[in-house]
Amino acid sequence: MTRRELDAAGITDPGLRLAYTRCRQLNARHGRTYFLATRLLPPERRAAVHALYGFARWADDIVDDLDRRQAPAERDRLLLRLESDLARGLATGTGDEPVVRAVADTAARYGIGHGLFADFMSSMRADLTVTDYPTYADLQTYVHGSAAVIGLQMVPVLGTVVPREEAEPYAAALGVAFQLTNFMRDVGEDLDRGRIYLPGDLLASHGVDRALLEWSRRTGRGDARIRAALVAAAAMTREVYRTAEPGIAMLDPRVRPCIRTAYTLYGGILDVIAEQDYRVLHRRAVVPRRRRAATAALGVLRVTGARWRARRRHPTAEEGPGVARKEPVR
Repeated sequence: MTRRELDAAGITDPGLRLAYTRCRQLNARHGRTYFLATRLLPPERRAAVHALYGFARWADDIVDDLDRRQAPAERDRLLLRLESDLARGLATGTGDEPVVRAVADTAARYGIGHGLFADFMSSMRADLTVTDYPTYADLQTYVHGSAAVIGLQMVPVLGTVVPREEAEPYAAALGVAFQLTNFMRDVGEDLDRGRIYLPGDLLASHGVDRALLEWSRRTGRGDARIRAALVAAAAMTREVYRTAEPGIAMLDPRVRPCIRTAYTLYGGILDVIAEQDYRVLHRRAVVPRRRRAATAALGVLRVTGARWRARRRHPTAEEGPGVARKEPVR
């Protein structure tokens, strides 16, 4: 966390500053796409976003443990300890882990409901035992906690120009769209962990099952049935993006360039998957650096324009973090 961002957010306690800095480091290391987009936020909003992402990343790392260095019982113990630390942190503002102290402070500053964190931890716990989802309805229960709640947590941090409850369904949908994109990108890695996040009924409708996916992953060979299932999964995911897109205009104008950039970059992962002929079981789809840089540059132009328009409307206004002025949605 840069000193400027912490100062802008009004975070003065030295211990909290270190905790938020730890979250920023996690965001920078594990979330290249999302971290790039957060650089477009007003400085006073960035610390809270890093705290929310950093906590989610910390919990996710416990349950994923790709190298299987920890036995399932140990991962369960670590997750229980994190849940206990989080409950205490949300209640008292303290915490053993820096990510817990930062996220508890963020929840208090922005009035984020504690139930959203409980739903998130419930989905993380599912990852310890659940290995597949028979239907999309089953998967939706999981992604509510793993992704939709992240979007809902973000709404009070970003600020809106409409009543918050009006923007929330779109924010939840955008979180789900990002998660479904990750599922497609990470099919091979998730299979190595023993998990399949693509709906079982979607796979079965194209003649795909776990055995076929594992064969393809093991041999490096493609299969027309797998490709057809992934094409269908991509179409399903793009529909969620279309559902979420109108919500961007409901946000504070100063944060829209960030969310628009994230929307474009994550959607770009689907484009790369298609360009690579849906070979996600054998290679990880990554948006080329030049394309990411071009998208970020466009975001910078949007930020500049938003700030210029804000100065023209309110040349002497000082707006605090998380507060947006009302203006027509467009």
